[in-house]
Amino acid sequence: RLRPPPPPAIMHYSEHEAALLADKLKDDSKFSEAITVLLSWIERGEVNRRSANQFYSMVQSANSHVRRLMNEKATHEQEMEEAKENFKNALTGILTQFEQIVAVFNASTRQKAWDHFSKAQRKNIDIWRKHSEELRNAQSEQLMGIRREEEMEMSDDENCDSPTKKMRVDESALAAQAYALKEENDSLRWQLDAYRNEVELLKQEKEQLFRTEETVTKDQQLQFLQQTMQGMQQQLLTIQEELNNKKSELEQAKEEQSHTQALLKVLQEQLKGTKELVETNGHSHEDTNEINVLTVALVNQDRENNIEKRSQGLKSEKEALLIGIISTFLHVHPFGANIEYLWSYMQQLDSKISANEIEMLLMRLPRMFKQEFTGVGATLEKRWKLCAFEGIKTT
Repeated sequence: RLRPPPPPAIMHYSEHEAALLADKLKDDSKFSEAITVLLSWIERGEVNRRSANQFYSMVQSANSHVRRLMNEKATHEQEMEEAKENFKNALTGILTQFEQIVAVFNASTRQKAWDHFSKAQRKNIDIWRKHSEELRNAQSEQLMGIRREEEMEMSDDENCDSPTKKMRVDESALAAQAYALKEENDSLRWQLDAYRNEVELLKQEKEQLFRTEETVTKDQQLQFLQQTMQGMQQQLLTIQEELNNKKSELEQAKEEQSHTQALLKVLQEQLKGTKELVETNGHSHEDTNEINVLTVALVNQDRENNIEKRSQGLKSEKEALLIGIISTFLHVHPFGANIEYLWSYMQQLDSKISANEIEMLLMRLPRMFKQEFTGVGATLEKRWKLCAFEGIKTT
């Protein structure tokens, strides 16, 4: 029971097992197990003319594993060198911090600051300084030992004299101090570079401010030009709408005129017929006058019907509501208001309404609203006024 378990039995050779073994030889995790099986098969005498090619390929796989092992060794050596370099750098940083701490203690023991400390404080500072110097010396010796080992590995000359070794030790101590001074110099240089970068950033910000001011002025000019263009476009649209309205009114007037002319012709023919009847029947002159009055009344009635057809009624309750709001607004503005001012007021109540829609509604009701021109030249302005109180007297 106390004996270790026996090793697992090695399988017998076959072509199938040889193919599986060849795959295991290519796998790093199973290589050690597979190489023992290959060794046992070769020692057993499984190699013959028939199986020689398979064994040759397996031996070739074992040979290729040598290259993998050498690459693995090289990576481990590189990791070891990097670890040594990291340890040396960390030890150098620790040594520089020890140098700075010892410098602080040395500065504290000078006459300027030493007189201001109490006896207990001086005693503690002295103990701390000695302890720090001992640790600093130990770290310095360790770092010097590492550097000596590196120099011995790098140097090809094995017969070096003892005075040169002492000089190297002194040089290494000086090198540590020089490294500390170099660190201080680098820190000062970095501060100087930081100040220079801040100055450059301030210059760039100043240039950007000037550029932004120029762009702002250009943007304002562009906005002003765009607003003027929009105003001119709106004026052009309103003029076109007025022209279209005038054309429609002119066409309606022509239609009314042609209609009245046709009606007059019909009435004249009727009048002739009635006169002939009167002459034949012997009616009096009063009957003819009544007929003339009737014809004139019919003409006037037809004209009024045309006027009523021309003045369209309200299409919806919304238009009646808009007319009431516009009338209230213009009633408190007796000198009138332009369409833009009226549109800005109405847009607060209904954001979907347009200035064109308001102007068309005002033009459809000439007895309630009238348009007047104020100003001269460039200050010419169109204003709408409420004339319902005047228009109701004329109706």
